[in-house]
Amino acid sequence: MTAPLDGLLVADFSRVLAGPLATMTLADLGATVVKVERPGSGDDTRGWGPPWTAGSSAYFDGLNRSKYSLALDLTADRDLSAARELAARADVLVHNLRPAGMRGFGLDYETVAEINPAVVYCTVTGFGPDTDLPGYDFLVQAVGGLMSITGDPHGDPTKAGVALVDVLTAKDATIGILAALHKRERTGHGDHVQVNLLSSLLGSLVNQASGYLATGTAPGRMGNRHPSIAPYETLRCADGPIAVACGNDRQFGRLCAELGIASVAGDPRFADNPARVAHRDELVAALEKALAADTAANWERRLTAAGVPAGLVGDIGDAIRRADSHGLEPLVALPSGGAQIRHPITWTRASVARAADPPALGEHTETLRAWLSDTSGAPLPSLPRGPGATPAPGNG
Repeated sequence: MTAPLDGLLVADFSRVLAGPLATMTLADLGATVVKVERPGSGDDTRGWGPPWTAGSSAYFDGLNRSKYSLALDLTADRDLSAARELAARADVLVHNLRPAGMRGFGLDYETVAEINPAVVYCTVTGFGPDTDLPGYDFLVQAVGGLMSITGDPHGDPTKAGVALVDVLTAKDATIGILAALHKRERTGHGDHVQVNLLSSLLGSLVNQASGYLATGTAPGRMGNRHPSIAPYETLRCADGPIAVACGNDRQFGRLCAELGIASVAGDPRFADNPARVAHRDELVAALEKALAADTAANWERRLTAAGVPAGLVGDIGDAIRRADSHGLEPLVALPSGGAQIRHPITWTRASVARAADPPALGEHTETLRAWLSDTSGAPLPSLPRGPGATPAPGNG
């Protein structure tokens, strides 16, 4: 089986997270990705640590596997000529540099499309192409409303534990690129795909944004509680919390039966979801009184067996091992050793490309210079690829 994007060439002028994650996704799907970096320093994230890896930072490595690294100084004529040749050959070009900078280098969409009308050109910005402000995930989480609904209701607004807005924007960029590639199959013409962090965040606020638009009242922080469902939160057991997510009355009835408090399910205050939301504090008190009789691990086993969505609050290592226990093969091996989280999609009649090591800065510069100066149409030499899936720590 071949990977879905096998044969496509991606020119990656992006750095940090949103752009590199989008292009790594395209590499996982089989595209050939050439990452253009500044000589000497490269992508900013090469210096973002700890933790460090043998060749760079864990941050950089987690976003840049299976790419070629081409070190170019775009202020030098020879290097700028190579960058323009790469753009002329590319099926996809991705950048998150300031649009004015790309225009100054003659690498803006209009100039590139003039010589490469089939190019799918993706621009990633913080606040849209007409606002020349740098976009950092933390800043957009703050001004975009996400922090206002995250954290303890009696504490400060809190950011998500990962650069979630960048991740969402990367996925939107990938969706836009794939849609434009599909359209190109019909029309022969590329397109200019534009995404920005603020719009991607607003698009991800779903029920919270919809609630604001319906009522005119901005939602606030509720900790681990859900504004519209109960019980749908963490509850205290004898030794710690358990996450319980009852999405309907049937599941709530099973929860009460397993806890030995079947009468609670028949209480008019808890008879249906709107009533449970209205009387959430009384409901939580009744549930936690019963849960105090056993440990969270034992309750997870009992409630899961009873058909109640419930689980321990685990760390990232626990999550990887749990995915492995479900047969999801969460890790891929790299040729040099070690592992990374695998691309999350699988297909029946296609495959994800096996992973190649994240590149050293400028590792492929000479190879790529020779290839860009060669007009014979010869393909790039293939990157060494890893063996595929690898067991999760503790499960192998």
